[in-house]
Amino acid sequence: MKKVFTGLAALLLLAVIAQFYLAASGAFDTAPIEESFQPHRTLGNAILLFALVITIAAAVVRMPGRLIGLAGLVAGLVIVQSVIREVAKSFGDGSSTSHFIFGLHAINGLVIVGVIGMIVRQSQRISWKPAEPAPTAS
Repeated sequence: MKKVFTGLAALLLLAVIAQFYLAASGAFDTAPIEESFQPHRTLGNAILLFALVITIAAAVVRMPGRLIGLAGLVAGLVIVQSVIREVAKSFGDGSSTSHFIFGLHAINGLVIVGVIGMIVRQSQRISWKPAEPAPTAS
């Protein structure tokens, strides 16, 4: 089961990488902003749900507390993404303050990638640990 958890964490990492692609695609789209970023927002909501599932899965398969906490941190950071967006929008679309605050959205996204990368590496180390040899009788 721990290997399945590691696979799910790797899948979450791929989803977040795809999220960066969708953000760039939306930024250079000629459609209105709300329309061009819709795939990015939709995947963001799916990532939040998936991060919650991964957190629960980490607890169910009895991963170390640190990994459970890191998985919960990812869910929290994804929620912060939406908060950053709303705070930036409150300053107006064209203001320099809005652009500055919205820049934190990208930085937070990079932090999310780093945390998920840590989860994948640590869970991989736990899941693929070589079996300890049985004690031999002397």
